Amino acid sequence: AYMYRFGSLRRAYQLIGYRPSQDYRFVEVNRRLRELHSEIINDTVAKIQDMGGVVRREATTDLLVINDLMRTSIVICRCQQSQAGSLRWKIHFDTGLRPDITVAVRMDERNENPLDYYLLPALDVDQPHIRLLEYNGFALDTYRFDTLEPFFMMTKPAAIQEAA
Repeated sequence: AYMYRFGSLRRAYQLIGYRPSQDYRFVEVNRRLRELHSEIINDTVAKIQDMGGVVRREATTDLLVINDLMRTSIVICRCQQSQAGSLRWKIHFDTGLRPDITVAVRMDERNENPLDYYLLPALDVDQPHIRLLEYNGFALDTYRFDTLEPFFMMTKPAAIQEAA
């Protein structure tokens, strides 16, 4: 009823001037990140298809099966600030889905826009989650990219000539 009438319980509280003791801004951030996740998946599928690839999106998991060869999970990594003021991100891997590659979208400080992307192959991931700092050293930042173009290039179908 609150969602239908006011959009959210938080909005109903605002309208009556009530200030809850707990900060519920994270609820709005979560809602926006869910929307962004869907947008990124849709944009990724469209770009791969524009490049000639075939993508099947598993409805229950949002796992992308690309060219019937590569299973890809896209996860959003929210930015959190430590008490000391440094930025932190946590990548949660969909280990039960066993994707071949996880595309981790690291969000900016306000959790409004993607900051960068980590393309993490399953072969190099042996934990259910990884904590990221602003700078992670060579071992992790090798997988960091400013855009998703390197990922799209990996998914582009290539013709293979037959050997004589």
